[in-house]
Parts: sequence; structure tokens; C-alpha cells
Amino acid sequence: MKKLGTTILALMLVMGCKTKTATDHQTEKEKLSIEKDKDQDGVKNRKDKCPEIAGPIENKGCPFPDMDGDGVPDKEDQCKELSGPVENNGCPYPDTDGDGVVDKDDACPTVAGPAENNGCPWPDTDGDGILDKDDACPTVPGLPEYNGCPKPKSLTASEISYSPRNSYALGRSYQLQGKVYNNHVGTKKGKKKVTRKGDYTNEEYDALVENPFELTKNQPLSTFSIDTDNASYSNLRRMIEYGEVYKNAVRVEEMINYFRYDYPQPKNNQPFSISTELGKNPWNPNHQLLKIGLKGKNIPMNNLPPSNIVFLIDTSGSMAAENKLPLLKSSLKILLDQLRPVDKVAMVVYAGSAGVVLPPTSVSDKEKIIESLDRLEAGGSTAGGAGIELAYKLAQENFIKNGNNRVILATDGDFNVGVSSKGDLESLIEEKRKSGIFLTCLGYGMGNYKDSKMETLADKGNGNYAYIDNLQEANKFLGREFAGNIYTIAKDVKIQIEFNPKFVKSYRLIGYENRKLRNEDFTNDKIDAGELGSGHTVTALYEIIPANVNSKFLPKQNKLKYTSNSVSQKSGNELGTVKFRYKKPQGSKSAEIIHVIKNTASQKESNDFKFASSVAWFGLVLRDSDLITRKNLSEIEKMAKDSKGEDKEGYRKGFVKMIQDYKKIKNN
Repeated sequence: MKKLGTTILALMLVMGCKTKTATDHQTEKEKLSIEKDKDQDGVKNRKDKCPEIAGPIENKGCPFPDMDGDGVPDKEDQCKELSGPVENNGCPYPDTDGDGVVDKDDACPTVAGPAENNGCPWPDTDGDGILDKDDACPTVPGLPEYNGCPKPKSLTASEISYSPRNSYALGRSYQLQGKVYNNHVGTKKGKKKVTRKGDYTNEEYDALVENPFELTKNQPLSTFSIDTDNASYSNLRRMIEYGEVYKNAVRVEEMINYFRYDYPQPKNNQPFSISTELGKNPWNPNHQLLKIGLKGKNIPMNNLPPSNIVFLIDTSGSMAAENKLPLLKSSLKILLDQLRPVDKVAMVVYAGSAGVVLPPTSVSDKEKIIESLDRLEAGGSTAGGAGIELAYKLAQENFIKNGNNRVILATDGDFNVGVSSKGDLESLIEEKRKSGIFLTCLGYGMGNYKDSKMETLADKGNGNYAYIDNLQEANKFLGREFAGNIYTIAKDVKIQIEFNPKFVKSYRLIGYENRKLRNEDFTNDKIDAGELGSGHTVTALYEIIPANVNSKFLPKQNKLKYTSNSVSQKSGNELGTVKFRYKKPQGSKSAEIIHVIKNTASQKESNDFKFASSVAWFGLVLRDSDLITRKNLSEIEKMAKDSKGEDKEGYRKGFVKMIQDYKKIKNN
């Protein structure tokens, strides 16, 4: 036993000595590395062939050569003279068809095609020379001037020419119950003859009154609901292509929100992030613009809840045109491609009456869903109210708790049987909203398009609204931006901003005329507001008259006897405070987020700020606004061009083209 104890003691002493020796050696090595290893690569200067440049010991302290500068050393580089990524051993990925999309990312590696279509050429199904992405009637040959559709028979008879003598009668507004049936901008006085390409007298738009300037001392609060619709932009694009724009079809906020902006992801488990930017105003140079941006939390597809979706499809006679039901079918097939086997789809159609043509079906049985879609034909009157009742009933019967329960209505909005008036539809959809089922409205067609009804349904039905004028727009709304438009992460999102009269003399909200709320509605959870989807962005602009600026647009100020006009000096450098209220998708109680805005203008405005400003500016020109001093289209075009940034999808480039096309109308 004594011998065993002696042995253990000896081992402990040896280990202690070894540990001490290792520590002493390490200290000595560290000392050498500081004093005798200039490039800190672990090779002493006297043995280092490259004492000024760090390199591995096995190469005597020199870095391995890299002839092509791709970051892969020659000894590991299989293509020493051609740069390539590390994951491909230093060789460039092949691009067999030479279209700039490498084969590993190219869905059509042997046929050249654009990057935005994954390296495949855009198809032209009907062979009319107009690519499907730009073709409003992709399955039927048509003409460029009709977006790839055949020339409508009604237009053959209704195309007319008119002179300045009778242009007033054709261009004036005819209003009935708040609807505007004909109020266009675009014809120029002094021209002898203008040919109208389309008959829009049966289209309906709600009349909008542009937001005025408010005096901050009298009204420091501004409250509104967010708006994630973008139908106005694509509808205006269609109108410009046909040579005529209706003033009340212009909703500036929807034009701005057609585009996505680079806002950060939210933090601390918040459903959305908040960004603000203060900068110059291009249309009233003495004023400022405040941009407020929200970005919904990106939820990975695998983490999105299962969907219970009911397609509610208008198959009435008014949907027979090629840019209606045929385009609608192609659009919904794009949406089907985004859904997963865990999701279910049902289909309700309505014409003179409503019926179920497809019971809830798993998306794994996609062929069955497409077969039901392809069998649809147009004919009969339009019992839209009955269709809505049946679609919601089917969605409720198959309701998924904590799931994505949604009705997708696809129509031209021309309801004419049963519940059809705007007021009746509003009451119906407000009642259905209580079911917890969301609504997406997809608008199609022209000539008899009822924008006012579509807008009402989306606004009052916990929904969003898009106008599909071609397959490219369907790809955008139902393809690339599918998650943001179909999956709600926050509902009843309201914004209230309090401006500081110390810095803000007057302000006005750009757009959102039909989304304004009373100030007391901000904390009232019974008041409906807009929805925000996964990864979706929402942008709002305020035009500000600074406290030290006199402007001809300032409202007149009344002298008040009992209300103090003194400005508090305790607010520091705060331009204002913005509050946000929202509910969870299935919640009934709202939460509040507060964000303080500093009175600090950007030294250099971001591209997003300038581009959003150019879109708003163009919208105000289209509305023929009385509250802007500069209306030069070439200035707007230049601003949009200079700030479009990377623009991978080409949407911003499309906006520049839209301005150019409108300039041609003005110059005719």
C-alpha cells in the first residue's frame, strides 16, 4: 500500500512538471511570436522566406500562389488561370448556352434565356410574337396594341375620333352616388384629332379628394390604416397603354406600395420593423418629405401555417373576354405552384347562381384541381353576393385553427344579380370578416371594370387587392410575392403620428385618402384596418412644411382666444412620434409600438427614398394635383432612372417606361 501511494505521488509530480514546462514553453513561444515573427504567421523571421507576408509553415512562411486571384491557392485550384468559386475547386461554373446564367442555376442550360426566368426563354404560347409575361391573352393570338389580345368586337364599332370642339363633353366627369364613370387626363388642347382606343365609360371608380395640408398647432395628430393593395398601379399601366388615364383611378399610396423597399427585418419577436427617413421634396423644393416604412417578418415556407383556400371565380358572361377568364385560369395555376401538399384548395363559381365545382382538395392532387379549373366557361348573369356567401360557408366548414384561411375572389367586379350594390356588398363582407377568414381580390378585364366594388370588398373584408393585366403581373403578385400577399402576420395595422409644431408648421399625408381614420379610432379595437403579410413592405410619405418656411400652401390660421398656440420646448430634437397598433391574425386585442422620429434630414437620401418620391410625384401629376409646383415629366423620369438601384426583377425599369409612355400621350 505504501508502495502504491509513493507511485501515485511520483506521477502527480511528473504531470505537474510537464504542465509547468508546457506553460513556460508557450510563454516563450508567445514572446518569440511578438519579437521575432514580423508577419505573425508562426514562422520565425530567420526561417521565414516571406517575413512581411503571412503564409503557412509548410510553404516556409510564404502564401501559396494564386495566379487567377480567385482566393483558391494554385495547389488546390483545378483552373489556375481562370477564376472560380471555392466550392467548384477554383473553376468557373459552366454556362453552356452563354446566357449569363451558370448551368447550376439554369433551368434551361442548353437554351439561352434571361436571369429573371431562371435562364429559360420566355414562352409565347399563342405564337403572336408577344411573350406570355407581357400577354394579357397568352393562349389566343392578338395584337400588340391590345396587350396580346384580339381586337375586341365592341371596340371595332366604338372607336371614335373627336376634336377640341367636343372633347369637353367626352372628357368631363359624370358622377353618380360618389362614382366617377369618365374623368380622364391625357388629351392635350390644340390638337386637331385624337383617336380613343378604348371605351371606359362603364368602369366605376370612387371619387377621391386629395388630402389637404393641416396646421400642426391645430391638428398635430394624423391617423390612418396601412394599405397593401397595389391594384391602382397595374390598372394605370393598362390605361396608359390605351392612351387615357382616369384621375380617380389614381391611388398614390398603391403606386408607391407596388414596389418593395430595403427595410430591415424586425427584431425582438416584433411582427414588423419600422424605418423612417427625412429628406428633400422634389415637387415643392422648400418642403420636406418624411418616409415611414414597415417590413413584415419573413417566415420560411416550411414554417408557414397550412392553408385552407377557396377560389371564388366569376364565370358570368362578362368574363368571356380573353383577358378575363383565360388569364384568370393561368394566374391561379401560378398560385397552385406555390402551395404545398399540406394546403387544401376548393373552388366555387358563380354566374346566374353559385355552386361548388371542387370540394376541398389537397394540393398534392394538383391535376384534379387544374382539371376543374380548365373546365370553366363563361356565361350568364353575375350573382356575386351568392358566390361570396357560398365561398365563406365552405371556408368556415373547413376552417384550420391557426391556419391560413382565405377566400380568393377573381372577377371584373360587375355584380348584377342579388346582393350587388356597393352598400349591400360592404355590409355582407363586414359580416363575413368576423369569421376569421381573410380575403384576396383579383381584378381582371376592362370596359366594364368595377374598381370601386373591388376596393370596397378588399378594404372591408380583411383583405388585399390586385389588378392582373397580364401574366407577368400574375407572376409578381401570386408567384414572387406570394407569401406577403397570401399569409397575414398582423391585421388591423394602424398608424398614428404626432408632429412637433416646434419643427413642423404644416403637413399632409400623400395618398391613403380612403384609409384615413378618426384619431379616436386608433385605440378602438372594433375599427377595421389593413393587413400585413410575411416579408411584405408598406410605405407612407408625409409632405412637411418646416417651421421656418413660408409656403403658399399653408392653411389659413385663425386666432384662437381659448386655445394656447405656444410650442413646448421639452421635446428636444424630435420631429414627431409615430405609434403603431396591430393584432395577431386570429387575435382581437391590439398591441402598440412607439417610434420617435428625429428632426435630422438625410445628408444623402437613399435610392429607395428618391424612387418612392418619384413614384408619388408621378401619381400627383396623373391626379393633376393642385398642391405641387413642379410637374415636369422629364424631371420625374430622370429621378426614377437615377434611383432605381439594382432592380433585379425589372419592375422599376417598367415604371420608367410607364413615364415615357405617358409623355408620348401628352405630346400627341
